[in-house]
Amino acid sequence: MELQELNARIESESAFIGEIERELGKVIIGQRGMVERLLIALLSNGHILLEGVPGLAKTLAIKSLASTIRAQFSRIQFTPDLLPADLVGTMIYNQRREEFSVRRGPIFANFILADEINRAPAKVQSALLEAMQERQVTIGDSSFTLDEPFLVLATQNPIEQEGTYPLPEAQVDRFMLKVLIDYPNREDEQLIIRQKISGADTSINPVVEPGAILRAREVLRNVYVDEKIERYIVDIVFATRKPAEYKLADLEQLIAFGGSPRASINLALAARAHAFVKRRGYVVPEDVRAICMDVMRHRVGVTYEAEAENISSEDVMTKILNTVEVP
Repeated sequence: MELQELNARIESESAFIGEIERELGKVIIGQRGMVERLLIALLSNGHILLEGVPGLAKTLAIKSLASTIRAQFSRIQFTPDLLPADLVGTMIYNQRREEFSVRRGPIFANFILADEINRAPAKVQSALLEAMQERQVTIGDSSFTLDEPFLVLATQNPIEQEGTYPLPEAQVDRFMLKVLIDYPNREDEQLIIRQKISGADTSINPVVEPGAILRAREVLRNVYVDEKIERYIVDIVFATRKPAEYKLADLEQLIAFGGSPRASINLALAARAHAFVKRRGYVVPEDVRAICMDVMRHRVGVTYEAEAENISSEDVMTKILNTVEVP
């Protein structure tokens, strides 16, 4: 496909992005980065994890995004006593028919808001893994394919807070993006107060059909990723595994484990979606750098030595991004 033709198609198929942003703007003030990353996850068919202290509109943003799309939405509040059956469903015995029938759980929806996901124990997390990775659910001896689009949008509180469990590495890796939400600035907080005490109508209208998202994903596959960009992505991920080869020998004692091939794949997919959101038919290094931290921060483990020196995976990734040669 010619670049000019591709740009025209992107302009046409990405029109719904502006409509979603307008609707979200009714209730979400500031937090532009969070909204953009929610759209990137939606376009890339990747799950997203939002982390921040309570009260930063994480749940509101996800719920509002789902409300803009004419699709099925389930909100699951994760608690320490939640059971796998509460999530995926269970087999119910029908005495009249003398047979078991399947009662489907809330996971059978297009958008799943997993609220405070790290408050539920490992058994519940493992029940969610199959749905996230295979896009299917097994109940008894039957497997059920989940409808597209299917997206898990999760929120979690910082791990230091009371009553939270650290998510298993395997599950964290299934999230395409992990986005850290910070406090709003002074001007935005003043606008938030004004909006909340005014009593103005902030209801969200559904403006997008699921078909529009699936069509956009088809166009997204045609966004051009040059070989130099591919090598740049590989260099970033390999620098987390073998830092000495990239003149980063001082990081060897700080990195416990680097990014897997899933990190490289998701970085390419997210960079392509970032280009699409910017209405561009090709990926540039800035797309990779813009989304890199959200793709990599939960995929790079730091050692006890790093933790003792108060060095986080973000500090490691910042150093790698500043050192790896940009094409």
